Amino acid sequence: MDFSYAALRRFPDVEAPNLQAWDATDELLVARALVASMAGDEIAVIGDEYGAITLALADAGMRGIRVHQDLATGRRALVRNAAALGFGTAGASVECELGPELLEGARLVLLQLPKSLAELEEIVDAVARWAAPGVTLIAGGRVKHMTLTQNEVLGRSFETVQPQRAERKSRLIVATGARDVPAEPPYPVTSAVEAPGLDRPLTLVAHGGAFAGSKLDIGTRVLLEVLAFPAQLRRNAADGPKPGRDDANPGKTSGVMQAAVTETVVDLGCGTGALAATYALTHPGARIIATDRSAAAVASARATMAANRITAVVTHDDAGSEIPDQSADLVLLNPPFHLGASIHTGAAIRLFDAAARILKPGGELLTVYNSHLAYKQELSRTIGPTEQLHRTRKFTVTRSIRR
Repeated sequence: MDFSYAALRRFPDVEAPNLQAWDATDELLVARALVASMAGDEIAVIGDEYGAITLALADAGMRGIRVHQDLATGRRALVRNAAALGFGTAGASVECELGPELLEGARLVLLQLPKSLAELEEIVDAVARWAAPGVTLIAGGRVKHMTLTQNEVLGRSFETVQPQRAERKSRLIVATGARDVPAEPPYPVTSAVEAPGLDRPLTLVAHGGAFAGSKLDIGTRVLLEVLAFPAQLRRNAADGPKPGRDDANPGKTSGVMQAAVTETVVDLGCGTGALAATYALTHPGARIIATDRSAAAVASARATMAANRITAVVTHDDAGSEIPDQSADLVLLNPPFHLGASIHTGAAIRLFDAAARILKPGGELLTVYNSHLAYKQELSRTIGPTEQLHRTRKFTVTRSIRR
């Protein structure tokens, strides 16, 4: 097979010399699928980050492959790579959400192992629940990221789990003999959490692939604590700008500091929707938009809004690309610092750029991030005057005013 993996791009995701659009696991999964000699419409592919598996099989003549990618960036990259390779949009593959549409009638499922065990559990249950009787699941990953616990998760839904010999620092696991599944899928899960600023518990709903599950992650909690004390924010403003500070902006006061109703608020990279939901409950007049590039996060956030009887727009999007320019008064942001298994600041910087685009002049960005990342200079450059509102040993909260 002479498929050119090197021709694939990650775009519109972050691109860098140390980041590529495929790995040896993709090639091993493709090789096993070709040996299986199945029709394309009997194959489902899950976790194909930028289309390497799907497009290699399409290049071998297979059509109608069903594919599920969690990230909007991956979906867009697959479409772009398909067009660049001459497949166009017809016949090569069909994008599906995780569920019956993806898996019914599938005799072979190819899976790039996710980082999260909860996400793996939800996927494996879905395969056992909806795929064809006798389905074979072939999961693969880089050896350094694989654990015995992943085998245990596979074993809950399949009778036989056989790890294969490692090749080129990747390994495949073959699972067969789907077990009977419980009446209800294991995900989503629901929890009642205490959120700063609320006088009643917030209901959080989470699918397996959603960051932090149905718990309130520490960074989000720190940002909510700042939002919960507008009096402290007003005191910060009353202190006035300090001479020589790059965040001095005496002519501008904050909508948050004034505890005013903000017209349009965007939770950028919303996860399960905790920030958006809490803000909506404490600011009933605000128009709330929550957006994330993860399909699991978006499904979770929509369920969170429904559980708390909140009206909000929740979209599966790449860095808020569908939000109009200069349309937001306030952006709330708890950015990731991982790209897949790699620690990389590129994902956060893309979200800073997005916030700069969608904020109105004078609008605010409230950001929480790991203190060691020292994003303040980048925020000042990208957004505008930036001040530190709060700092703990692990997290920093800043406010940036759009120039």
